[in-house]
Amino acid sequence: MQDITFITGNQNKADYLAKYLGFSVKHVKLDLGELQSMDLKEIVEHKVRQAYSKIQSPVIVEDVSLGFEALGGLPGPFIKFFIDRMPFETICSLLAGKSRKATATCVFGYYDGEILKLFEGGLDGEIAEVPAGDGGYGWDKIFIPDGYTQTRAQLSEADDQKTYLQIKPFAALKEFLLSR
Repeated sequence: MQDITFITGNQNKADYLAKYLGFSVKHVKLDLGELQSMDLKEIVEHKVRQAYSKIQSPVIVEDVSLGFEALGGLPGPFIKFFIDRMPFETICSLLAGKSRKATATCVFGYYDGEILKLFEGGLDGEIAEVPAGDGGYGWDKIFIPDGYTQTRAQLSEADDQKTYLQIKPFAALKEFLLSR
């Protein structure tokens, strides 16, 4: 199998990806211009092509979305800006008196200069009335997966892994990479 570079500035993300793939991947932090779109696949395709143009070898990029039904899918791919600029309590209060249904989505993109492949995973749930929990990262303190009564940040390690593997399409990515 050829070397693959995961574009991320987060060593833990790179280690996590390697753990689930079962083989090591290089990682590089690159500043990529991000397309402003509600279409997560379009964003990932733009990023993976941009990353390849800078590295000139096979790359993987990832992006996530958390869409609120009551807000027409917003914040969606812009969730990272919401959590950087607003307290979790404010984000939760945006849905007061409205549907709290939400969908968490992750897309991995692979590109080697010829083959472009996208892998999508997702998990439905709802936004908590108030943030809770000490585990997880990102928006885990406000997202309650379907079938649970606690946020991802409150889940046991086993349930955290189970829900994480629904959001992150590691299996499909691994199958593709091993077939190359």
